[in-house]
Amino acid sequence: MTDDDSETDEPEGEGSASGRRHDRLERVPVDGPRNSLWNWPRRRSPLAVVRNYLVVLLCRISPSLRLKNWLFRRIGVTVGRGVSWGLESTPDVFWPERITVEDDAIVGYDATILCHEFLQGEYRLGDVVIERRAMIGAGAIVLPGVTIGEGAQVAANSLVVEDVPPGATVAGVPATVVSRSGGDGEVGSERVSGTEE
Repeated sequence: MTDDDSETDEPEGEGSASGRRHDRLERVPVDGPRNSLWNWPRRRSPLAVVRNYLVVLLCRISPSLRLKNWLFRRIGVTVGRGVSWGLESTPDVFWPERITVEDDAIVGYDATILCHEFLQGEYRLGDVVIERRAMIGAGAIVLPGVTIGEGAQVAANSLVVEDVPPGATVAGVPATVVSRSGGDGEVGSERVSGTEE
């Protein structure tokens, strides 16, 4: 769950032809005196969420990559060939079917992939796509609506709030581009406008 409710503070995603991730999110308004987390059982079967949670819990502690990929596919995650899930990594338990992890991608130790944001007056849903050979570092969090481009890298403990261009490396909270791989395989550093070191 996140409380990211600011649309004006988020920079526009570089890797997306369709604009910012917020523009791609499905917004579901909720009525009543309580926050949106109280309303999820109207949209999701509690039994399905419990099943998903138990599968994710088992996968978090299992060292077997084949078992993890097989189990995640059973709860709706689209998992390509050769995907590696680190111990303690956690896909969304409410909407796992909104996650696509393409061939040979790596989701690192204790990384979290969210497809929902529960807020006060609404909740938001968005697909997450981790393209071929992308890597997500340990402890990173990927928010709904984000695409991690082919061969991109997300540094450990980063918060990914916008698309990551193919071949780029992002780091920080929020994550910003710190380098890009060149066409000849060379990696060059790049200072991102508006950031301070």
